[in-house]
Amino acid sequence: MSNNETQSKLKIIPLGGLHEIGKNTCIYEYEDEILMVDAGIAFPTDDMHGVNIVLPEMTYLRENHQKIKGMIATHGHEDHIGGIPYHLKQFEIPVIYGPPLAIALIEDKLEEAAVTGRTSLKTVRSREIVRVGKHFLVEFIRNTHSMADSFTLAIHTPIGILIHTGDFKIDHTPIDGQHFDFHRLAEYGEKGVLCLLSDSTNSEVPGHTPSEASVYPNLDRIFAQAQGRIMLTTFASSVHRINIALQLSQKHNRKVAVVGRSMLNVIAHCRNLGYIKCPDELFVPIKATKGLADERVLILTTGSQGEPLAAMTRIANGEHPLVKTRPGDTIIFSANPIPGNTIAVVNCIDKLMMQGANVIYGRDKGIHVSGHGCQEDQKMMLALTKPKFFVPVHGEHRMLVQHAQTAQKMGFTKENTVIIKNGDVIELSTERIQVVAQVPAGLELVDQAGIVHEQVMEERQQLANDGVVTVAATVNQQGKLVTQPQLNLRGVVTVVDSALLHQLINRSIEQILSERWGEFKTQSGIPNWTGLRQEIESYLQRLIKRELKSQPLVVFVLQWADTSESPLQPEQAQQAEQPEQAEQPEQAEQPEATTSGRTYRRRRSTASMAS
Repeated sequence: MSNNETQSKLKIIPLGGLHEIGKNTCIYEYEDEILMVDAGIAFPTDDMHGVNIVLPEMTYLRENHQKIKGMIATHGHEDHIGGIPYHLKQFEIPVIYGPPLAIALIEDKLEEAAVTGRTSLKTVRSREIVRVGKHFLVEFIRNTHSMADSFTLAIHTPIGILIHTGDFKIDHTPIDGQHFDFHRLAEYGEKGVLCLLSDSTNSEVPGHTPSEASVYPNLDRIFAQAQGRIMLTTFASSVHRINIALQLSQKHNRKVAVVGRSMLNVIAHCRNLGYIKCPDELFVPIKATKGLADERVLILTTGSQGEPLAAMTRIANGEHPLVKTRPGDTIIFSANPIPGNTIAVVNCIDKLMMQGANVIYGRDKGIHVSGHGCQEDQKMMLALTKPKFFVPVHGEHRMLVQHAQTAQKMGFTKENTVIIKNGDVIELSTERIQVVAQVPAGLELVDQAGIVHEQVMEERQQLANDGVVTVAATVNQQGKLVTQPQLNLRGVVTVVDSALLHQLINRSIEQILSERWGEFKTQSGIPNWTGLRQEIESYLQRLIKRELKSQPLVVFVLQWADTSESPLQPEQAQQAEQPEQAEQPEQAEQPEATTSGRTYRRRRSTASMAS
């Protein structure tokens, strides 16, 4: 290793996963190379209308795509791999390494998004080391989590070794028999770890996180007592929980019907890879359950978070085509609500209860345990690795602060611990750690059509809050109204009579035309229709805000007509609409479409927040 290399500094840039739960994405950059670790998504909040998923802003990676040498997936949860197909549509990732289950799930995602072939997918095993570019060697160290095939990373760089824990808890009795590789972590601790980046999700919770196996006896008791059908909903990726449910089904002589595409896919992959072992005859199609006695049926479903399109939500709403709730059913919510999902989950539970089902849920029932380590687990990670520098990651701000305080109680100094936010650029050398810059790190929102830009979200929020007011007016070449303006209100609470509002709008447009028409004439005498539209719209925004005591979205549609023809009627104007063309100098305001001998041009306003 040359002196120049040892003098260079490593950059660590988290783009997601800090001050939040989800969309975990981190960049390690050394000189001209970037290593990506995970590429997750988050789920939308209630005010993100129409949004399906939330991605971290990837401006920095788009601008530096030529530096990307590869990516590591620590495990297969959506908040760690869900963003990969979206990113591959924007920039190249030459190779992605990950455990077998994560790679299998990524393959499905790439095929569904039609980006198969845009990267090379390679599976790795415990203690396997891969090279990414010239500067990075990454070893995969087995950990325990709520999902099978989960790894902590030892990242070898020219300035030292970094440990990136990924999601973890310390489970001494793992369901799959794959134990946490403490020995390897301890070896790195003895060699010397420069920096630890560790999961902070449960840093506020004292003690140890219970083993996944602790759920088994509680679910066993529920299975034994249930008289009718059992429906169990959990995260599709909670492989260990699904394994327990399948074991109990065999013990209590129940056939299993799986509902929900994501759960079907995960179970299929896990059976192929050997993480779930059960006979084929245990499973039956959902339609076949009608021919079975209720006490011989288990239905595994998605929807533990109240997602609108998930199976359990559709069942609760009476909308599922194949499964209907009936009295005597026992429905188990074997997952705790993610922050932000509580209301949706509670509403789903209420609806199921109203249909006569016995719904079992809640932390006190012992039917769910976290996949993230609590304070004592976090202390164990710190004690094993003995890092010089410490960066708490994966959690909301208070969680990061608490994790840092836990480290300080163990003797770590404030100077060697940094609490960061998404987009912070950490500069790390053998002697110092500091935040030196900030890169763009906002949100990229995605609906079924693609990326939802900020302006569109503002419009949607404004529509949700106060509705929309549309005003359409037709003006001739002499600056006169040809017909009365049309007023349309949707979702607007009116505190004034609509006829009075219509009169005020009409009077305002006429006043602007009579007093200021000359300001909107170009040197060639062609009216500046764009400027006129913007001026009227701005005035109407202030007028409507004042009169309605609210801020609805105001859309002003300006139509104009050749005075050589009779005025356009509303239905004729609608038939003649044409898409707006790019403006040309001096000719921008010429009429651009002709229908039945009449010319007009239509402009639609953008969303404007009333000032």
